[in-house]
Amino acid sequence: MPLPEHLFLNPVLTALRTTHAQIAIIHGEAMRYPAAVSPFAAIASPTTKALRDLYALLARDEYVWIAALGAADPHAAGLIIETTIDVLQMALPAVIPAPPSHPAIVSLTCAHAAEMVALTDIAFPGFFRPRTCEMGDYFGIYSPDHQLVAMGGERLIFPGYSEISGLCTHPDHRGKGHATDLLWQVAMQQRSRAVVPWLHVSATNQKAVDLYLKLGLQTIRSIKLHKLHHS
Repeated sequence: MPLPEHLFLNPVLTALRTTHAQIAIIHGEAMRYPAAVSPFAAIASPTTKALRDLYALLARDEYVWIAALGAADPHAAGLIIETTIDVLQMALPAVIPAPPSHPAIVSLTCAHAAEMVALTDIAFPGFFRPRTCEMGDYFGIYSPDHQLVAMGGERLIFPGYSEISGLCTHPDHRGKGHATDLLWQVAMQQRSRAVVPWLHVSATNQKAVDLYLKLGLQTIRSIKLHKLHHS
């Protein structure tokens, strides 16, 4: 199994306990990313106690996304489930062809954060934040008039594994293969560090799923993500 269950059924917890431990905010059995970094949090066990610890980490009316909720009742901890979505975990196989180089791809840093947030808010508002750039390496493509029109990078990272995330293209520049080029750019950077590239994609986003399958990614499993709101 390229994405072992003990790491990937609760991947946010795995990342916050390892590679991203230095930015983890912890209270009891709950931990989260700073709000300016990511809207993801995790609980160490599916219990009301752990959810109460999570409640203590949230500001009033704030929301976070978590996996591995189990049978725990968020309402007993003062939390409301706004929505639950099914996401697929997909991974690149061990052997992949070397993609052609794309000279237009440039490295992005936190100096580009405002542009990155503006672009990703078109596709998935609220997930990419001013400090998400701290989570991993990011790359982008600019138009001739110096507008960031496509980007991609990394999000959840732990030893041996790195998630491809933030792949998006401005609507006016779709159909040019930018997403594919950026996915390969990120994946090859990850492979150069001897880590397994993987990603999350909504199970209902059939267009994206079909693209990833065409590029050779393998579907490993489906997990549920829950959006919890501080009441």
